[in-house]
Amino acid sequence: MSEQTNAVQEFVMTRVFDAPRDLVFKMWTEPEHVGQWFGPKGCTIRAVAFDLRPGGIVLCCMKTSDGHEMWGRWVFREIVPPKRLVWVNSFSDENGGLTRHPMSPTWPLEMLTTVDFTEQDGKTKITLQWVPINPTEDELKTFNAGHESMKMGWTGTFDRLEAYLRSKHDNQN
Repeated sequence: MSEQTNAVQEFVMTRVFDAPRDLVFKMWTEPEHVGQWFGPKGCTIRAVAFDLRPGGIVLCCMKTSDGHEMWGRWVFREIVPPKRLVWVNSFSDENGGLTRHPMSPTWPLEMLTTVDFTEQDGKTKITLQWVPINPTEDELKTFNAGHESMKMGWTGTFDRLEAYLRSKHDNQN
């Protein structure tokens, strides 16, 4: 067996949110909430399908401030309220068919996304893991080289989630 020259470097990001785990989990699993915070700053997300069950599909459209649209889909593998979500993440067309990343032809076609929600004294620690599924050597290189960009993207998304959670908490008081 030959040694693989470019092993997967799993992307992991953690963040603690000042909100109870049940509320944070709800923000990830109800389409009316996901569309309010998910994605980069300046983008809007519209879910056209949201089937929260193993094998269920989320199909959404992300629209940038200049009007460009990108489609994506999640296919759930595991849902353990309020502890864990696991799904296969990919770019897609408006019908949910797999497509390549619109700006990176060597980005992995599918990514396994695992999000763990851990209770910490009334707060919630999120641990997000991303790994490519069956990547080619070029996809693996692109993924491994893209960690800083992924960190920037998820930091912006988590910033939006934090602000949205704060607005939900403020409205309850």
